Amino acid sequence: MSVEAVLIDPLEALHSARDGRERAVFRVGLVVPQSGPLGLTGPSALDGALLAAHEVNAAGGVLGRPLELVLVDGGGTPERVAAEVRPLLAAGAVDALAGCHTSDVHRAVETVAAGRVAYVYTPPHEGGSRLPGVLCTGVDPLAQLSLSVSELTEHHHLRRWAFIGNDYIWPRSVHRAATALVVRTGARVVLERRIPFGAVEGAVEPLLDALRASRADALLFSLIGRDQVHFNRALRRSGLDHRLVRLSGALEENGLLALGGDDTGLLYAAMPSFATLDEERRQGLAERHRALCGPWAPVLDAYAVGLYDGLRLLADLAARRSLAPDGLARAARGLLPAEGRPVHLARAEGLGFAVLR
Repeated sequence: MSVEAVLIDPLEALHSARDGRERAVFRVGLVVPQSGPLGLTGPSALDGALLAAHEVNAAGGVLGRPLELVLVDGGGTPERVAAEVRPLLAAGAVDALAGCHTSDVHRAVETVAAGRVAYVYTPPHEGGSRLPGVLCTGVDPLAQLSLSVSELTEHHHLRRWAFIGNDYIWPRSVHRAATALVVRTGARVVLERRIPFGAVEGAVEPLLDALRASRADALLFSLIGRDQVHFNRALRRSGLDHRLVRLSGALEENGLLALGGDDTGLLYAAMPSFATLDEERRQGLAERHRALCGPWAPVLDAYAVGLYDGLRLLADLAARRSLAPDGLARAARGLLPAEGRPVHLARAEGLGFAVLR
């Protein structure tokens, strides 16, 4: 089966389910942004999913059934994405869900998926409890930021932090957790702003003025996708990028490329994975990706690697006949890392990252 053959349109999946034909395939609804705030990460995430499906199928599939991916654009509003997922579940057109998208979309999809199918959500998330059958394999804000905030505060002698993020569930949780972490180091938060999706360009000058007035020496930004690109470009034009130590829990290689790289030595990211991570597993994944998709394929960022792992996890659970929503967390426990997913601190150096931890 070719890489392209594993991608199924939602309408095709619905038609085959409504025709009543027994499917000799294992279908996963793949909720990945192809548009919207996180659209620039979509091609990389899709490649990670395709690589996982290709490897599962090359090894014989899921209990002899080929793995197919039903692609749903996770870049729309939470209501729109949930409305596209709902009929797939009602028709029995997918056997499970996997997704890498914003947390507000995740919460909407969770409400229609809970108790019906296994749903694995793979990026860094906001924490909190989940409904039956929903498994988060990423990291929460405390796990993601605790070491980075303390190390950067100590290394750069930081005293005054500013927080700027998008206005939805994940940045709110990030800011709450980061406030406690900053206070623990003896520093303080002197500015917090949250901006709606797509509104950063129009709010740039007031944000820059507020940063100057706050006299912050560090900035945690939880803007995502194109908003973080616009904001970092504005920081560069203002010259503040040479004065502020900047930390993000959402910046990855595709975002760094989109903003034109960074040579200040002051831009950091805390993520579960980086393309330059010197680990055999990570480099082997990149080599298999290049062999499958070619040398010009998008770099596999942390979101793509998380989604790859999530699909492999779903395939393993299905092979063990352990996809029942009410027992999903218990069944997955033995297949997940005992100490959770590690977080690495990296500094932007040109168009790439130098991993520090």
